[in-house]
Amino acid sequence: MMGNEAGARWPAEIRMEREYDLFEQFSDHEPVWRDHAVGLTSARQKLQELARTTRNECLIIHLPTKEVVARLNVRSSRGAGRKPVVFQIAYDSDRATARTAVLRLHGYEVVSVIGNEAAKVVLSMPEQCDFFIVGHAADDQVRREMVLWLKAHYPGIRILALNPPKVSELAGADYNVKLNGPEIWLPIIATALREPQESGPSSIR
Repeated sequence: MMGNEAGARWPAEIRMEREYDLFEQFSDHEPVWRDHAVGLTSARQKLQELARTTRNECLIIHLPTKEVVARLNVRSSRGAGRKPVVFQIAYDSDRATARTAVLRLHGYEVVSVIGNEAAKVVLSMPEQCDFFIVGHAADDQVRREMVLWLKAHYPGIRILALNPPKVSELAGADYNVKLNGPEIWLPIIATALREPQESGPSSIR
């Protein structure tokens, strides 16, 4: 997939025609392959059908990038060893894959999607999320629209906006950082997941 701002301007039908595989996760075992789907809408429907047949966690994975795109039957409690889930809305698949690897290395579960429409398709399911990241590689209008949608549908979950050099702040995000290395934004995520609701948005240059 192309990076930069192009991904945000593609028609929805093009962005959503990726191929996906569905897996069932048994405790202490590797995920077991269950099905294949073309397009995120079809994959979502098959995931919901699979999740109704089992209590085990069920996943949609984009195998070329190894990105987990959606999860159902996730344990709802933060306890019992469940890792915090970071949901990433990216507009550049290369950077999304790199951030996913870093986040997993630091003990987070990660769900990644490319573009606003894909995010809305996945988040229309009862997705378990603890934190949102909104990537930099799209027009500010596209990214603001995503933040507004997240605030309307997931009001209790904080949002980190990764901003390009010329943008200091994305309106509505709880945290704003200039796009930089993980040493900048990883501590923000860790702190946000430990502390109660902040009094207002924060910006870090």
